[in-house]
Amino acid sequence: MEAAAKSGTGMSKEQHLKAERDRFVALAFCWAEFMFELDANGTVLFAVGATSPALGRQAGELVGRNLKTIVTEKDRFLFDQLLNVARKRGRIEHVSIRLEGNRGMTPPLDFAGYCLDELNGHFFLAFKTGAPATVIKGGAPISRDLESGLYDGGAFADVATHRVEQMQQAGQDVQVTMMAMPEMGKLSKKLGDEAGHELMASVGACLKANSVHGDSAARLAEDKFSFIHDSETDIEAIQSQITELTRLADPEGKGVEVKAATVDMNDSGVSPADMARGLVYTINKFREQEGAHFDLSALSTNISALASEAAGWMENFHRIISNTTFDVAFQPIVDCKTGEIHHYEALARFKMDGSGDESPYRHITFAEETGLIHQFDIAMARKVVEWLSKQPRNSNKYRLAINISGHSVGTLSYVSALHDMLKENKWLDGKLMFEITESARMTDLESADEFIQSLRKQKYHVCLDDFGAGAASFQYLSTLDVDVVKLDGSAVRNAMSVPKGRAFLSALTELCKKLGVETIAEMIDDPRGLEFVRECGVDYVQGYLFGKPSKNIKDFEPLPGKELFSKHRRG
Repeated sequence: MEAAAKSGTGMSKEQHLKAERDRFVALAFCWAEFMFELDANGTVLFAVGATSPALGRQAGELVGRNLKTIVTEKDRFLFDQLLNVARKRGRIEHVSIRLEGNRGMTPPLDFAGYCLDELNGHFFLAFKTGAPATVIKGGAPISRDLESGLYDGGAFADVATHRVEQMQQAGQDVQVTMMAMPEMGKLSKKLGDEAGHELMASVGACLKANSVHGDSAARLAEDKFSFIHDSETDIEAIQSQITELTRLADPEGKGVEVKAATVDMNDSGVSPADMARGLVYTINKFREQEGAHFDLSALSTNISALASEAAGWMENFHRIISNTTFDVAFQPIVDCKTGEIHHYEALARFKMDGSGDESPYRHITFAEETGLIHQFDIAMARKVVEWLSKQPRNSNKYRLAINISGHSVGTLSYVSALHDMLKENKWLDGKLMFEITESARMTDLESADEFIQSLRKQKYHVCLDDFGAGAASFQYLSTLDVDVVKLDGSAVRNAMSVPKGRAFLSALTELCKKLGVETIAEMIDDPRGLEFVRECGVDYVQGYLFGKPSKNIKDFEPLPGKELFSKHRRG
């Protein structure tokens, strides 16, 4: 740097750099444990602070090294992305990153900083131990997608609502973008496990780096993503970057198309509650789109319009509940060894606009995210009891499982109404069991277990759904005393696709057996899946192999696929 080069204040660039560094150090010491100054290439020019406890090295030892070399390998792409974002915007907000020290990898570190063009693009980065605060749900970290490192679809509505409110309160412009990559699933299968996971991690890092706090992005489905950002974010550039990532990974060099739609959240006339409903409505609307024909044009709008649409959905859903304009469909849960039907899961089917039945996914998800699910859960329970009341009461031929959302478990009005219904219908003993879905929504596990035990004391079996889908599953199994766990279909399919999968699933079923808990594997759609889970020690199965859900329970008499069990018994 030339000493003669003067700034507009008469200060040389070298003096200006020193003053800027000193200012940064003074401010950062109020917050961080150690700090770095990097040149435009990422080489450490200056280091100060308590690097030794975290990295096992004195600050001075790091000068002259490229900081990227001490970033843990899995976070290097994210680190590059963050520096690119800083070059464009001048800043890096609180982001989680891990470094490699003499004692191994550090826990996630919270870091922030900025980039100064007038100083030839130098970076000033400050680190402190402890990852940036994550939105907490029921006392546990919100679940993430393991491949991409992003929040999963079930968690994102809560994260998005929280982050949007934070930004609005800070007076920042905020937007939410949905991205669809229709061919991503095909490309991942073409690449195989290792390369597919590597690509997904890179896509996740790109979205995280461009999102608020460097951690406000989600993988909503295999080929659908969303992230929260400010109005300065260049969406087209991000689309191009992800397309290029997929092109480089694709053996054929084609890559995938990336489609995007952005929702403008900046409308002071929309209340926080309506904003949240509108956002939930939009995310769910996006998640339900299937196939390669994504139509995102209707999603590119403002939150006011979406809040109005959401209000219409809420009004319609209230009408569905009050008029019970939905039907009960049945799907059998089958004994793995004998092929006998153990019980049926009772599922909702909605009738819309006279055009036939509609999948409940969008309705139920919207109800869960907007706090209406407990009203539907009790309406569904009453509908199932009404159906059972029309069957011979001296027979337990039909045993039905009613779904209860984890949200409803903690809602006193639901708990009270359910117990009142059971008291009024003592004859239900042996004909009814309960399946807790969306268990991540249980905010108080101790109270949830009290509710579960209150049902079990009345001789009703309780099943925990979606087991194995997240790390919290084992916490639930150790805290909640249940009769059955239903193994998540995606967990079963993953176990079938990786070499260690069989050992993992076998160990899981063995653990359940030792705890006196039976297991159900869902999404068993072919004989190969049946044989796999049977060999892993699973007790019961559910899936299209034995028929799709039907409103006519007689469709399972005789059971489709029954011959698969006679072959097994002969073998």
